[in-house]
Amino acid sequence: MRRLHLNEVVTRDGFQNEPAFIPTDAKVALIDELGDCGYAKVEVTSFTSPRAIPMLRDADEVIGRIRRVPGVEYTVLVPNVRGAERAMEARADELNVVMSTSETHNLANLRMPREKSFAALREVIGIAQGQVPVNVSLSTSFGCPMEGDVPQDEVLRWGARFAELGVRGLTVCDTTGMAHPGQVARLCEALQHRFAGLQLTLHFHNTRGMGLANVLAAVQQGITRFDGSLGGLGGCPYAPGASGNICSEDAIHMLQAMGYDTGVDLARLLDAARRLPGIVGHEVPGQVAKAGRCTDLHPAPAAVAELRDLHRPAGSTAGEASR
Repeated sequence: MRRLHLNEVVTRDGFQNEPAFIPTDAKVALIDELGDCGYAKVEVTSFTSPRAIPMLRDADEVIGRIRRVPGVEYTVLVPNVRGAERAMEARADELNVVMSTSETHNLANLRMPREKSFAALREVIGIAQGQVPVNVSLSTSFGCPMEGDVPQDEVLRWGARFAELGVRGLTVCDTTGMAHPGQVARLCEALQHRFAGLQLTLHFHNTRGMGLANVLAAVQQGITRFDGSLGGLGGCPYAPGASGNICSEDAIHMLQAMGYDTGVDLARLLDAARRLPGIVGHEVPGQVAKAGRCTDLHPAPAAVAELRDLHRPAGSTAGEASR
């Protein structure tokens, strides 16, 4: 089975929509714990304006205090040149920049047309060139809640424009959970054909319950990199009724059960997931942390032993009946 690479986004994408501020100490402790779980990347925070995202106003302190585990890349979201400069001063391993493939969503989310976003991000990529790798996240690549379908060619067109600037990777995002497995398979095939030299990552939301099915469709097309959020936290404020990202531990449990090597210590990750409700102050959508792994067995009810005796063939002993 192929080696898959998992990226954890809970402390940025997951936390940014939480209503109550999560203390800096709790963020640092969770990132340190996640770093020990075997992820390829951990998205630490966002170097955006504290007025825009108050939850992440402690970005400099968080990234300055985390314990960096060798082999784990600590990536951050940056919206502009000033954010990129702060991130590079903080020694981020990767800069992640975002824009929408949908004009309407870009206006709603970033308050500017796509061309203006592209121009601003081109500046970011320029100052990072040769210093730190840049990943571009293309939002609403599988559909926009205001425009509807986003043509596949439009996603490829924006991907190509960024690829020409020398970025290291593209993350193709189902920002509002509109994707279905057939659509995912088609786009993944096209992406790999067009951008064979780039790191390709898929980012799914579980808004309509198809998140894990979409992960599987992408894996079957050869994609090896995926974002996930511990507990399934997160969501898009411009998608009415949207739930969070795919749940990291649920996705990793599924992939490991199917024989894929994710590099993640699932038992350790589940320990972190079970502590997450205490950090955010509410229940979270993840299922495996509540139900346990499919290999976690439970003792049979006491009545089962009595029933075995009752239905044992006449003349046989307990040992004979169990053979």
